[in-house]
Amino acid sequence: MQQVQTEAAAIALPSQTRSGKGLPAALWALTISAFAIGTTEFVAVGILPTIAESLHVSVSVSGLLVSIYALGVAIGGPILTVLTSKAPRKQLLVSMMLLFIAGHVASALAPDFISLLISRFISGFAHAVFFGVGATIAATLVAPDKKASAIAIMFAGLTVAIIVGVPLGTFIGQHFGWRATFGGVAILGLIAFAATWALIPNRISSGPILPLKEQLKVIRNPEVLLVLAITAFGYGGTFVVFTYLASLLEHITGFSAASVSLLLLVYGVAIALGNLWGGKVSNHNPAKVLIRMFIAQAAALALFTLTANYQVPAVVTLCLIGGLSFATVPGLQLYVVQLAQKYLPGTEGIASSLNISAFNLGIAIGAYVGGMVVDSPLGLVSTPWVGALFVLLGVGLTVWSYRRNRGDL
Repeated sequence: MQQVQTEAAAIALPSQTRSGKGLPAALWALTISAFAIGTTEFVAVGILPTIAESLHVSVSVSGLLVSIYALGVAIGGPILTVLTSKAPRKQLLVSMMLLFIAGHVASALAPDFISLLISRFISGFAHAVFFGVGATIAATLVAPDKKASAIAIMFAGLTVAIIVGVPLGTFIGQHFGWRATFGGVAILGLIAFAATWALIPNRISSGPILPLKEQLKVIRNPEVLLVLAITAFGYGGTFVVFTYLASLLEHITGFSAASVSLLLLVYGVAIALGNLWGGKVSNHNPAKVLIRMFIAQAAALALFTLTANYQVPAVVTLCLIGGLSFATVPGLQLYVVQLAQKYLPGTEGIASSLNISAFNLGIAIGAYVGGMVVDSPLGLVSTPWVGALFVLLGVGLTVWSYRRNRGDL
């Protein structure tokens, strides 16, 4: 998920920028780290049935592993960003990767479900700080006219994780056990730690630090808060069904466990394409574009309720859902930045960081509600249309925000 350019632009380190050909080695270190963190964010989805069987809990209860990680990101992001604002940037990233590794070693060795929940929650803290700090560092590594490209390259690691890391982690979990999946992610973290230690410059300015009082103004601004709600419901609605997608594809659509790994790969490709498309069409008037995207996403989720029973239509609908779910991400980030620029100049980076927390709060809420639906008489097959209701709520909030700010941005 994208951290904003404005925070990055406030940091200048001319001695470390490059205008020549080729990418700075440090940027590859950030991309590798984003790949490791992106893999763990979504890999639990593919191995929930395996974890549930191994630890003797229901599939709906195992879905808490998605919610608890997202809560770790949502809670850890704002708190740790403020608490570590004065820490040296490289040392902070190295520390976060150590925390990431420790969290996944603990996950792989967890003796019971509660221990696994705790380790996932702690791992989310590393995610929160990394994406906030990493984006600003990426912008210092290149020439001023290439800052946005550098940030996009770093976040390509997240996209590749969805395409490659998640299906591979699912395959490992299904054939060698879920502990092997978390162990593999820990190894990815170790590689990212080594790359960060070796390639990130030692001296990186953290830029001007706003007083805490000024930072807290963001959470009292109704326009920014409205966008955070749009993000939580509009983006989070997909996770009502996505959290239990592996179970739905196996038990409702009739795919084998091996086929689910391949379908997650297809889903990941759709996400990557949707994210690129969303970025292109959201550059101007993002709120207006978001309204249309959310309506299309709600329709695709509702349609999935019907097509989930038939394999070919289910795959087609799944691609639509995947593409639309991440197509909204660039627009949501841009919109919250625009409103922060208008109402609270100088807090754009903090507003964007809070929006990243809102993404993950939406994931947590969506996964939790999905579990409730699975356990209810409605059952697994109802998760798509319940998710559609969430997204429709996002539509209503976006329309409200658009009308309040139309012509002012």
